[in-house]
Amino acid sequence: QNYPNPFNPSTRISWQSPTSEWQTLKVYDILGNEVATLVDEFLPAGKHEVEFSLTDRSSTNLASGIYFYQLKTNNFISTRKMMIIK
Repeated sequence: QNYPNPFNPSTRISWQSPTSEWQTLKVYDILGNEVATLVDEFLPAGKHEVEFSLTDRSSTNLASGIYFYQLKTNNFISTRKMMIIK
């Protein structure tokens, strides 16, 4: 899960991967529209962490509300909920 949640202006998303593989981490709004791609690359096995910040140019127009982030690998998909409070 991301921490802190709810958040403003940024949150950290961490996960652990048992194998080295291509990993994608994207953020979606409540309607399922993609609002940000945080990771889209081959990563080694182990613990990973990325920051999602509302001060990034691509994320500055996001309104308060519920968003989802989804981690995808070759054989795994996980979707979690996070909340932005402005």
